[in-house]
Amino acid sequence: MFRLIDHRAACSLASREGSVAEALALVLALAAVFPAGPALAQTTATSGTDAAQPVDDANLEAGKLAVPALPAEPALPQVDPIIPDGEFNSSVPALDAADDPELDKPLESIEEFERRTATRQAGAKPEEGQSAPAGDPALADGDTSEAIGDAPVRDAELSAPLPALDQFEVTPVKIAEDADADRKDVEVRYRLDLKGLDLADKDTDTDLKAEFKSASALEKGDGKASNTAMIAARLTEDSQLMETVLASEGWYSPQVRTRMEPPSSKDDPAMTAVIQVNPGKRYVFSDIVIKADPTEPPGLIADNFPLKVGEPIVAERVQGAEARVAVALPENGYPFAEVGQRDILLDQDAGNGVYTLPVTVGPRGRFGGFRTDGDLAFDADHIQVLSRFKRGELYDSRKVDDLRKALVATSLFSTVSVEPEKTGEAAGDGAEYVTLYVKQDAGPPRTIAGSLGYAAGEGITAQATWTHRNMFPPEGALIAHAIAGTRQQGAGVTFRRSNAGKRDRTFELVAETFHNDYDAYSAYTGRIAARIARDSTPLWQKRYTYAFGIEMLGTAETDYDAATGGRKRNTYYVAGLNGQVGFDTSDDLLNPTKGYRLTTLLQPEATVRGGFDPYIRGRIDASTYYPVNDSLVLAARVRLGTIQGAGLFDIAPSRRLYAGGGGSVRGYAYQALGEQAPDGNPVGGRSLNEGSFEARYRFGNYGVVAFLDAGQAYRETTPQFNDLRYGVGIGGRFYTNFGPIRLDVATPLGRKPGEARLNIYVSIGQAF
Repeated sequence: MFRLIDHRAACSLASREGSVAEALALVLALAAVFPAGPALAQTTATSGTDAAQPVDDANLEAGKLAVPALPAEPALPQVDPIIPDGEFNSSVPALDAADDPELDKPLESIEEFERRTATRQAGAKPEEGQSAPAGDPALADGDTSEAIGDAPVRDAELSAPLPALDQFEVTPVKIAEDADADRKDVEVRYRLDLKGLDLADKDTDTDLKAEFKSASALEKGDGKASNTAMIAARLTEDSQLMETVLASEGWYSPQVRTRMEPPSSKDDPAMTAVIQVNPGKRYVFSDIVIKADPTEPPGLIADNFPLKVGEPIVAERVQGAEARVAVALPENGYPFAEVGQRDILLDQDAGNGVYTLPVTVGPRGRFGGFRTDGDLAFDADHIQVLSRFKRGELYDSRKVDDLRKALVATSLFSTVSVEPEKTGEAAGDGAEYVTLYVKQDAGPPRTIAGSLGYAAGEGITAQATWTHRNMFPPEGALIAHAIAGTRQQGAGVTFRRSNAGKRDRTFELVAETFHNDYDAYSAYTGRIAARIARDSTPLWQKRYTYAFGIEMLGTAETDYDAATGGRKRNTYYVAGLNGQVGFDTSDDLLNPTKGYRLTTLLQPEATVRGGFDPYIRGRIDASTYYPVNDSLVLAARVRLGTIQGAGLFDIAPSRRLYAGGGGSVRGYAYQALGEQAPDGNPVGGRSLNEGSFEARYRFGNYGVVAFLDAGQAYRETTPQFNDLRYGVGIGGRFYTNFGPIRLDVATPLGRKPGEARLNIYVSIGQAF
C-alpha cells in the first residue's frame, strides 16, 4: 500500500531537515510520478466512507492513477484566543543591547574556552580583563594547594598529614542503640461486638452466637493482637465465618458489615471490632423431589426422610435426612443403595428453594454365602458360625456390622472387612442373593500379659499369662498361666475354644496346681475342670450369661484340731458340678454407671475323706448403679451364700464360706470375719451375708469414692443377719481405656484387738 504525501507537508518536512532547494526537488520528483490532476489524496478508504476505487488497467498503461478526491475540509468554528497577542507580547521583556553590551559581543570559540580553562587550572593567573577559570575565584589566587572550599581551617585534623599505613588504626564505628530497642511489642486490645444476630437467634433452636464464637478468629485471639492490621484481618475472616454460619441455618442472603471503633476513653483503651448482621429472609423448601426407583415397601424412602415443604433449609437437617436414607435402605434389603449429590435451586426473590436428591436403590438382596481370602485366621465355615443370620434372610446391614464386631472380638486380625457382593442369582420375590466378602489379615496370635495387685490379708500378687489364640484353628487357644505372691503360688494350662460350634459359646479344659497360705488354712491343691460358658468380656458384654461344668480336685489343707488344739493337715478329694446364670443391664463391665446385675451360682459337691459327704453350695449376687449426674454415681450391692447338707468340719476349709477383704467387707483382712478358732484364726462358715454402698465421683480421668461395707460369716447354714461388722473408707480411681485402677483405704468400725487400723486394696476395676 502506498501513502501519498501532500506537497505542503513535504515542503514543511524539507524545511525542518534540509534546505528549501531540497524540498523543491522532492516536490518535483513527486510531480513526475503523479502528473497534475485532481488534488492528491490517500489511496486507502476511511471508516464510514466508500471504499477506494479499484485501479483501472487502462490508466496504468497511460501512466495515470485514478485517485478519489479528498472530502472538503469541514468548517471549524471560530475560537477566540485565551490571551490576546498584544497582551502576550507586552508581557515579554525586550532584549536591548544598550542594556547589556555582552549581547552584541561575538561568542567565544570552543577552542579558546578550553585553552583558557586549562591555563587557569595549571596555576596561571588570569590576565587583566580575563575572568577566573571556570568562574571559580578560588582558582585565581595562584595557590596550588587549596584548602577545602578555600575556607578557613576550623579543624586541625583536616590539615594534618596522613599517617603511615603501618601506623593507621581503624576504630570500629559505634552505632547508638535505640532507646526503645528492649521495649516489648506493643499489644493492642480489643473486644468483639455482635449486632443484629439476635434477630436470627430467635427463629432457630441453634445458638448461632455460640456456634460462631466456637470458630471465631477474634474469640481465639482472646482480645489481644500485635497491631490493628491483625485485628482487621481477623474481622474479615470472621465476617466470612458469619455468612457461613447463617447459611447453614437457612439465611443465604445476609448482609454482614464490619468496622473498627477506636477506644472510647483513656480508661478503656480497648478497640471494638463490630460485626453488624442483617440476616434477611430465611429460605424454606418450596418443593422436595426424590428421584429413585420404587422400593419394597413403597414408602421406605419417604418414611425415613424427615424434611418437609415449608421448613427452613438447615444444612444439618439436610445432611441428617440424607444419612438416614443411606442407613435405612441397607437395613431393609438394599445393600447397594447410594445417595447421590443433592441440588438445591434457590429463588432469591421468593426466598425459597427446590431440593432434588437422586437415589440409586439397586437390587433388593437376601443373604447368600461367604467368600474370604487374604491371610486367613479361619475359613468361611467358621465365619458362618459367627454370623447371626441364615441364608435367605432379607439383607440387613446391622447384622453385617454385628458380624464385623464378632470378627474383631476374636483378636485374631490386624485388619478385617466385610462387604456385600452382587451375584445376580435370583432369590425369589424380586430379590437376589448377596455374597459377603470377608477380607482377612491375620494378626500376631501370641500374647503375653501380666497383672499386679495388693490386698490386706492376701499380700502382693503377680500374675502372668502366655496365650496362643489360634494354635488349634478355629479359635483354639492354648494358655499358660502362673501366679506368684506372698500368700499364693501356682501354675497351670488351659485349652479354650471360643465360639465353639455356636456364636459366643466357649469350651474350657483346665489343669493346674497351686499353694495357698492364708490365716484360715494352708492348702496344696491339684485341680482339673471342664466348663462350657457364655461369658461377658470387656469387648463383648452380654446381657445373658451362663456357665456349667465339672471339676475334681485333690487338696491337702490345714484345719483346726480341737483334740490337739493346733492345726492339722488333712487330705480331701472333692468332685462336683457347677452351674451359673447371670443377667446384666449395666453399661460397662469394669466401670458400670447405670443398670443392674444379678448372678446365681449353684454347686453340688461331695467330699471324700473317710466317708462320702455330699452338699450344695449356693450364692446370689445383686448390684445396682444409679447416675445422679454426669460426675456422680451411686452404687450398691448385696451377697447371700449358703452351704446345705454337710457339717462344717466335713467340708474342706477352702470350700467353706468367708467374709472380709477387698471384694467383700473392706476394712478387714482377707477371710478374717466369722467364727474364730481358739488360735485366733478364722475357721469359715456355712453361710454369709454382705452389703456395700459407694458414692463414686469422677473428674476427668480421676475419681474419688466413699464407701461403707458390712457383712459376716456364720456357722449356721442360713445367713443370720446379726453381729454385722462394718468397714468405712475412701478410695481413688484412675480411669484408663481398659478400666479404672482402684486404690481403697478402709478402717474397721468397732475395731477389736488384733485387727489392723487401716487396710489397703489395689486392683483393676471397680469393687463391684
